[in-house]
Amino acid sequence: MVTYKKTPDSLSVTLAALADPTRRAILGRLARGEAPVKALAKPFRMSLPAVSKHLKVLERAGLVSRGRDAQWRPRRLRAQPLRQVAEWAEPFRRFWEGSFDRLDALLEETGRRGSR
Repeated sequence: MVTYKKTPDSLSVTLAALADPTRRAILGRLARGEAPVKALAKPFRMSLPAVSKHLKVLERAGLVSRGRDAQWRPRRLRAQPLRQVAEWAEPFRRFWEGSFDRLDALLEETGRRGSR
C-alpha cells in the first residue's frame, strides 16, 4: 500500500502555530515591539530552551523573524501570515454578524408584541 505524506499548506502551519496559548501570548508581546528571548520568557514558568522551541515553531510558520544586533538577537512579529488567517475567518465573521442581526431583529419584534 502506498501512503502519501501531505505537505501542510501555509494556513495549516499558521493555525497549528496559533493553537498553543504560549505562542499566542508571545505573539501578543511581540505586537508591542521586538524583544529578546529572555524578555519573552519572563512571564512564563518554563525554561529558556522551552521558550526557544515555541519561537522555532513561530519562525517556521513565518510569524516571527530573528534580528541581529551585535550579541542581541531580538525577535520581531511578522504579521503577514495572520492576514491569511483573517481572510479565511472572514466568512465566519459575516455569518455570525448576520445571525446576531437576525436575533436582534427577532428580539425587537418579540418585545414589541409583548408590550401590546
